[in-house]
Amino acid sequence: MSNEKNVISVDFGSVCGRIGPMHAVNNGPICKLPAGDQLKVNDWAFRAAGIPYARFHDSSFCSSYGGEHTVDVSNIFTDFSADVDDPSAYDFAMTDKYVADTLSCCGVFYRLGSKIEHGVKKYNTLPPADFHKWARVCEHIIAHYTEGWADGFNYDISYWEIWNEPDLYPDDSQVKTTWGGSAKQFYELYTIAAEHLKARFPHLKIGGPALASVYHENDGWLDGFFQALTRDGKRVPLDFLSWHIYARNPYQISAAAKHVRGIMDKYGYCDAESILNEWNYVRDWKAGFVKSLQDVKSHKGAAFTAAVMTEAQHSGIDMCMYYDARPCGFNGLFDTDTLRPLKAYYAFKAFNELYKLGDEVKTEAAGDGVYALAARNGCHGALLAVNYADDDNRLWQQVEIKASGARITDADIFVTDVSRTLTFADTADFSEGSIDLQLENYSFALIRFNFCR
Repeated sequence: MSNEKNVISVDFGSVCGRIGPMHAVNNGPICKLPAGDQLKVNDWAFRAAGIPYARFHDSSFCSSYGGEHTVDVSNIFTDFSADVDDPSAYDFAMTDKYVADTLSCCGVFYRLGSKIEHGVKKYNTLPPADFHKWARVCEHIIAHYTEGWADGFNYDISYWEIWNEPDLYPDDSQVKTTWGGSAKQFYELYTIAAEHLKARFPHLKIGGPALASVYHENDGWLDGFFQALTRDGKRVPLDFLSWHIYARNPYQISAAAKHVRGIMDKYGYCDAESILNEWNYVRDWKAGFVKSLQDVKSHKGAAFTAAVMTEAQHSGIDMCMYYDARPCGFNGLFDTDTLRPLKAYYAFKAFNELYKLGDEVKTEAAGDGVYALAARNGCHGALLAVNYADDDNRLWQQVEIKASGARITDADIFVTDVSRTLTFADTADFSEGSIDLQLENYSFALIRFNFCR
């Protein structure tokens, strides 16, 4: 038990920006199959949580999305020797359904490339035989979904990402799972594809490369990437830099975000978005990995999720995408058998209330492991307060919440912890400008404020 008193200060009169889409995910909903034999669905849950985007990556692991016939370039253009301009060379059927299912409840963030390959033999993570042809294949995939090519669609899909984690292993590794070539080869692929696609679709956002790590002090991979993009005075298109981090402390994520922004600015990509499009709780990748996956599905994972989204909003990240909403070990949002929402799902619902309000207001949290984010719109405001420290022996924290900048009439408190899921706890009297709130470790509270006009 702790008797430490922490303070969260909220100034509803001081707007400091817009709440960003920090509650996006990897992969879309599970929907009924055309034959009607798939009874499990969760598209309703995506809508209820206001999930803004779903990134299509590792989708072909999931049979409900169409498995090995879905999303990846090699799954759509199955014979690389075929005529790139021939519509019959493309198999869009499964991906068409997956895109439509996803767009029924959120936006699509499309990864061009391949899922990770853990097997002893690699098939689709090897460098394409012809980089220019690969870029033209990607052009036709984009045209199918945004311009109606090959009996396609005119969907509003803005984000197109080139590859995934090409930096995961060094050039001399024998176990590459995401990019089988060298760093130099990837720089060339990205340059050719990005220049071609941006010239063809100047209104769309072209970027990547979904970095496995943002820290490359030893091998210089990230600096090498930007040097290739800016060599000889050129500026290869990069509308967004996407990157990944798995951590146990939300402050690790905010530190990585600042590092990323610094490198982007250093090379003149000041206007490019910084998109964290894979993240989750991982204690370590070895002995503690199984325990990490168990924590992801618990109230601990839920509090971590809420804490990361608040930190991301404060750290200059433009969008966060939780890994993963598909049925897998990293899915802390839905039970993989029943699709019943788990604890972390309610962190998404809570954050969405701030997202819908829109205007972020000045918030300060004093206290180790205490996180806070607040927003307002007109006569309404909301605060997300989180108690998370990666310490199973820490019990609860006493938090004083101070609110100013508006005449508050009342505030309703909803709590998620080991026994509750956004459960109504109390109506608070803010007549004195503050209240005391007791938060267990691995918990968060959504506080809804009503203001006098």
